[in-house]
Amino acid sequence: MTQWVENPTGGRDRGPSALVRAWAEVLVRPRRFFRTGVAPGDQAPGLVFAAVVVLLEEASRFLVVDLARRGLVSTGPFPYPAIGEFTPGIAVLALLGIVVFVAPATVHLTAALQTLLLLPVAPDRGGVSETVQVMCYAMAPCLLAGLPSPELRVLVTAWGAALYVVGTAVVHDLRVGIAAVVAALPAAIVFGYGFRGFDAARRLLASSGF
Repeated sequence: MTQWVENPTGGRDRGPSALVRAWAEVLVRPRRFFRTGVAPGDQAPGLVFAAVVVLLEEASRFLVVDLARRGLVSTGPFPYPAIGEFTPGIAVLALLGIVVFVAPATVHLTAALQTLLLLPVAPDRGGVSETVQVMCYAMAPCLLAGLPSPELRVLVTAWGAALYVVGTAVVHDLRVGIAAVVAALPAAIVFGYGFRGFDAARRLLASSGF
């Protein structure tokens, strides 16, 4: 499942510039991106992309806590509970654990669930590898999910979920409506819980009196 194809057909290029280009393309032209940038078996660039997004998102949470300690920013409505007590060394280990172990495991388990949900509705579906890639690249907006703004977090997680639906429709040859139904649970796991979109929405509603 973690195969790195030596000469992929239609897959993504490697390197920092390719990561930046992929980030911009999936935000601006998602249908074209998922149609041309997802290749069978070539999930390594997608996993690297997701790792970078998660790394920057989680690192921004550490930075917010550090700046809040100095009185330079506010954490807003978010408590950031455990992170504020970490020493720099433990913080680095925590980041590595999230990026190297937690994020890839969550992606692969959720992609396996997505494959099961696709079985009855997508006879021409792509493989698990393609699902993994769609999930990874759909995380692009969540680069900003670690900042202490519920409005921003709701926006980027909803955007990520929408990208995931579009990618599922394109890669697995489905109508968008059907893709939205079968992708709802995996999207909720990754964007609602993983990137804390549900918590931000709850806090936003509470602050509005709901």
